[in-house]
Amino acid sequence: MIASLLEPKEGVGLEYGLSKWIRIDQAMIDAFADTTGDHQYIHTDPEAAKESPFGGTIAHGFLTLALLPQMVAEAVPKTANAETGVNYGFDRVRFVAPVRSGSEIRGRFTLARYSEPQPGVQEMMWNVTVEIRGEDKPALVAQWKNLFFEKKA
Repeated sequence: MIASLLEPKEGVGLEYGLSKWIRIDQAMIDAFADTTGDHQYIHTDPEAAKESPFGGTIAHGFLTLALLPQMVAEAVPKTANAETGVNYGFDRVRFVAPVRSGSEIRGRFTLARYSEPQPGVQEMMWNVTVEIRGEDKPALVAQWKNLFFEKKA
C-alpha cells in the first residue's frame, strides 16, 4: 500500500513510494570521482576494471547514497506544514551489491519511525532500499533519519 504523508503518525510501517529509475553512467561515476578524489580503477578505468571481480566499472557506494535526496523527493509526498527538511543521519547503511556502469537504480521508502521531539519539529526514520533494475539483490539498504521544521506562523 502506498501511503500519503498527510498524517505521518498513522503511516509508520507503510511504504510511501518508489522513485523513478536513475541511470548510472560512466560520466556520472567519473564526475563523482572528481568530486570526492576517489579515482580507484574499479570506478574510473573501464579497461582495467574488466579484470576486477566486477567485470567492469562500478559506481561508488557513496554515489548511490548521495542520490537518496533526489529519490526521496520523487517518491515521498511532502508533509503539509513542513517548510524545511534536513538530513539527520543514518542508523545503518549497507552497500549490498555493486552498481555497474550503465545500470539503473531506484529508491523504495517505508516510514519506520515518526516522532515530534519538540514543537514544530518532526523526526522521521525511513527504511530505504535502493534497487537495481533486473537484479535480485539491492544496491543499498539503509535506515535514514530526516528532520522537518514547520512553517513559522
